[in-house]
Amino acid sequence: SAAELEIVANKAIALEESYVCQSEKIKTLQHQLDVANQKLQTAEYTIEQQRKEEAERARKLEELQSQLIDAEQRLNEGELVRRKLHNTIQELKGNIRVFCRVRPILPDDEDSASEFPVVHYPNSAELLGHAIELAQTQGQKYTFSFDKVFGPEVTQGDVFQDISQLVQSAFDGYKVCIFAYGQTGSGKTYTMLGQPQHSEHKGLIPRSLEQIFKSSQVLQNQGWSFRMQASMLEIYNEAIRDLLVSPKINGIDGAWNDSGTPAKVHTIKHDALGNTHVSDLMLVDVTSWKEVSTLLQHAAQSRTVGKTAMNEQSSRSHCVFTLRISGVNKNTEQQIHGVLNLVDLAGSERLSRSGATGERLKETQAI
Repeated sequence: SAAELEIVANKAIALEESYVCQSEKIKTLQHQLDVANQKLQTAEYTIEQQRKEEAERARKLEELQSQLIDAEQRLNEGELVRRKLHNTIQELKGNIRVFCRVRPILPDDEDSASEFPVVHYPNSAELLGHAIELAQTQGQKYTFSFDKVFGPEVTQGDVFQDISQLVQSAFDGYKVCIFAYGQTGSGKTYTMLGQPQHSEHKGLIPRSLEQIFKSSQVLQNQGWSFRMQASMLEIYNEAIRDLLVSPKINGIDGAWNDSGTPAKVHTIKHDALGNTHVSDLMLVDVTSWKEVSTLLQHAAQSRTVGKTAMNEQSSRSHCVFTLRISGVNKNTEQQIHGVLNLVDLAGSERLSRSGATGERLKETQAI
């Protein structure tokens, strides 16, 4: 019938509209699917590229680590070679060297200074910088040769430049001793200690320790760790006295008995390895020049000084500062054990010139 035909026609139209709508949705979904697939492909490509880059970075990292290990090994080998060559050079220069330092004329010396210069410096190619010539009033001249001569114009830094090579040897594990010898007032204490608070006037002791502490910090990056131990003693009237012991206890000198002898008897001992030790000597662990400076100030208060005809504040004892250096490399298990002895000897003038009497006379004879 017509009614049924109309119903069927309406259903067909509705189905056709539904089909068109579904087709549009399918197209939209297909487009979204294509976009998603494209994004997926892009993501997969990006991930693959990242994997390749990660693999390349891992390869480069492994290569750099290998190069680093090789560089560290070559650095350690280079340090060994440097140490051997450095100390071979020092041995070629001589295990025992004598330097001469001539101090300038001081204001107190002007009244007694000779009209004619007493000290001359030969300028021949052979002796230049290595000799002095002493002239007497009678006209005689005496030439003395040294490994190096430092004139009055030479600074503390210039002197240390030559000494620093020996300090390096101590840091490399050798036993080194540097001492100043000369009469009272010749500048021994100034050369060895100087004025630590002034950079230009610092002596060999502060400069040596600054170099050692600086070198130890540099080598920490190569796996080294160090332990430094300082001691300081004086030899006074043939007796050893520890200068790091508290100088005064309740107003009484803690290092000396009432009789004038050391409260503790120290003896010198040698072991089978050739090491020298002083019994019952205080050893202080130090990690910086500031700590050592405090020790030196403490020791200076304890050191024996006295007035002579040649010096208002004359050192009446031999003073020995010792720094023991122990180092170990955690990477190579290499060890070093060095000793640096810096000695300020007492004035060595003759009795007739020192004008010493009484206790000063006894000291001078012991010196």
